[in-house]
Amino acid sequence: QVQLVESGGGLVQPGDSLRLSCEASGFTRDYYAIGWFRQAPGKEREGVSCISTRDGSTYVADSVKGRFTISRDNAKNTVYLHMNTLKPEDTAVYYCAATSTIVDRPFLGVIELYNFWGQGTQVTVSS
Repeated sequence: QVQLVESGGGLVQPGDSLRLSCEASGFTRDYYAIGWFRQAPGKEREGVSCISTRDGSTYVADSVKGRFTISRDNAKNTVYLHMNTLKPEDTAVYYCAATSTIVDRPFLGVIELYNFWGQGTQVTVSS
């Protein structure tokens, strides 16, 4: 059974940093991209940052560019989202997702291409 288990969310103040982790397990076949999406109250789910497991290429949303970084530890089957200089507008439930579809770099952030999802972890940025 495929599992994507997120951790690391919490309540922080503006300007703080957090690191989210997503451990993947149970895959019986390769997954070709893995990454992070978020959904704020009353808004649609959006791509934040994703990474190709084939060539390491990445997608980073404009709203977090320069502040968030994605990384992957292959030995631990874990992907991380390093979030710096957090803003109140970063408040959302953050979901880890993976796809068994081969995804080229321009499409890494397309939600519809991801078919495995974690339960999400809440990140709240507030003073």
